Amino acid sequence: MKLYNSLPEKNTFKNAVLTQGTFDGVHLGHRKIIERMKEIASKVGGETVLLTFYPHPRHVLHSHHKELKILSTLEEKILLLEKSGLDNLVVIPFNPEFAATEPEDFVRNILCERFNLNTLVVGYDHRFGKDRKGNFDLLNLLKDKYHFNLLQIGVQEADEIAVSSTFIRKSLLSGDLQTAIDLLGRAYLVKARVVEGRKIGRILGFPTANLEVLDSHKLVPAHGVYAVTVFYEDKTYLGMSSIGTNPTISGKGFSIEVNIFNFAKSIYGEEICVNFVKKIRNELKFNSLDELKAQLVNDKIDAEKILFNTM
Repeated sequence: MKLYNSLPEKNTFKNAVLTQGTFDGVHLGHRKIIERMKEIASKVGGETVLLTFYPHPRHVLHSHHKELKILSTLEEKILLLEKSGLDNLVVIPFNPEFAATEPEDFVRNILCERFNLNTLVVGYDHRFGKDRKGNFDLLNLLKDKYHFNLLQIGVQEADEIAVSSTFIRKSLLSGDLQTAIDLLGRAYLVKARVVEGRKIGRILGFPTANLEVLDSHKLVPAHGVYAVTVFYEDKTYLGMSSIGTNPTISGKGFSIEVNIFNFAKSIYGEEICVNFVKKIRNELKFNSLDELKAQLVNDKIDAEKILFNTM
């Protein structure tokens, strides 16, 4: 996959089969669109192009949306799209000036002139341009004027639930990890840096890596204990992660911790990727550290059963 970090020069692409959007999470609905684009590109002798934006438009345009949490950082999105078999990814710096582009100007001056557009593929609820005035009806009027084909992909559904980034976010925040995984088509990934903690896990016999999420906009799953896999230095480890306020331990506050099984190396300051595979339980308050330790023993047993059955 070729990556462009700005608008390309004219005639960069051949018979571009293009879609555009934030593609947050690159979920099953997004991948369905990409597969359809690949089919069309094969028929017209063209190449697939995805036009996306950074930062997320809602972070730029709406002050009350600055705290919107995202499913995939730009780095994660690039890796996921590369795995999808996409030919070209164009990342446009999103700012108020770009957002002020009128919908028809965007179609004429950018999609048609810059991308040599053959076919535009859009989702069922696609909106674009200034004040999000552009929609499928407008595109249907413009396709003959500017000579491109237009395809609208319907709602992608899983168990009668529309696949959307918004629904996946709600599932993760409510603790319904399984629904999020089903709609993403994979475990949920969080990339983080290992930082110093209070080392209470070590006292309990379950040393943990305390995590600092690299992107402040990245969505962290709901409080609870999870079976996870950890990717570090090209190797995957099994583990369990705790997210929450640690109610048993006074004054500890919110933290994200991961106990990596059969791992003893000091990795302070290094980056790891944590894949959340299944939620084991909600966060609980115990009467003593001994009760907490006993529960952690059971959590590890549960995590190992889950991970051995899924890998």
